[in-house]
Amino acid sequence: MKNAYSVGQINSYIKNMFAQDYMLRSVYVKGEVSNVKYHSSGHIYFTMKDRSGTLACVMFAGSRGGLKFTLREGQQIIAGGRVDVYERDGKYQLYAQEIVLDGEGQLYERYEQLKRELSEMGMFAQEYKKPIPRFITTLGVVTAPTGAAIQDIINITTRRNPHVRIVLYPAKVQGEGSAQSVVQGIHALEHLNVDVMIVGRGGGSIEDLWAFNEEIVARAIFDCSVPVISAVGHETDTTIADYVADLRAPTPSAAAELAVYDYQEALRMMLSLKQSLTGAYTENILRKRERYDKLKLRLINQSPGHKLREQRMRWLSDSDRLNDRMRNLITMKRHLLDLKIEKLEALSPLKRLTGGYSFVEDETGRPVRSVEQINEGDELTLSLRDGRVKTRVETLERVTTDE
Repeated sequence: MKNAYSVGQINSYIKNMFAQDYMLRSVYVKGEVSNVKYHSSGHIYFTMKDRSGTLACVMFAGSRGGLKFTLREGQQIIAGGRVDVYERDGKYQLYAQEIVLDGEGQLYERYEQLKRELSEMGMFAQEYKKPIPRFITTLGVVTAPTGAAIQDIINITTRRNPHVRIVLYPAKVQGEGSAQSVVQGIHALEHLNVDVMIVGRGGGSIEDLWAFNEEIVARAIFDCSVPVISAVGHETDTTIADYVADLRAPTPSAAAELAVYDYQEALRMMLSLKQSLTGAYTENILRKRERYDKLKLRLINQSPGHKLREQRMRWLSDSDRLNDRMRNLITMKRHLLDLKIEKLEALSPLKRLTGGYSFVEDETGRPVRSVEQINEGDELTLSLRDGRVKTRVETLERVTTDE
């Protein structure tokens, strides 16, 4: 037993043998998928099988970038990679670096190649995308005349806006000559000057959708003067037409939603805009009228006529004040005059005469204030309230006062 080897030595030896085999470094294996397990680390573990056997496989997370679909049980695939030994378990397995569906591998390669070429030409660039008109009257549709796609588009369009006219070009969308039929439909509807165009069909396999991956269809969409909405397959399907189109819709129904505006919503929007415009117009008129009134008032205030009227009003006011002052002054002076008249009347000889007194004058007209001024036999004149009396002095009586 002197030539016995350890398990690890045998596994290492076998691994070296696999490594030295040129064919096993890069090999493509075709078979059915089973026992698929997506690990939390990102690795995918699965088994490939056919009638004669099974093969353990793994695709590490770093290689999953090229996997364009979800690996599922029962799929027929072609996996490319290297066959190597996992020394710990002593098992060999395929370390997959790329996986394509069997029968579709060449189509995927053609798809990726054309996608790269058209992208490098700038046909996917956003600056070449035409805007989708918001309000349309004519909708062009390039699709099969039968099937769910056209029915969905008709139903959605009718519901959203029954006034939009649908023009259908019944194109062949699958099989030989389908790409040419789609191109003819695009050109025909462009010639009819439709407002927007939906190009698409329902879902299917990559072979079913291949017409929309043809270069002639991509160029027809890119060169079309009418905005194009692509609606090919289901939401997960993506074709070259989707990249070139002005807008991509995940489904034909969604394309109709994007192309046709909601008539009732538009009416509500227009009503709201009308109310807003009416309110803004009314407010603007009120502002203009207020400004007009202010300017009119300012013009009136600055006019010569207004200034003359103001001056006349000031004159009238000054005249009234002057008249009032004159009346007050006259009233005051009259009152003072009345007081003086009363004083004069109180001092007037005539006033005394009314009280029974008389004014005595001698023959020369001098007032007689004392008996010392007259002698017996002198003639005197007595002035009474209502006349004069001539008299002669017969006797004189002197009265002694207490002075």
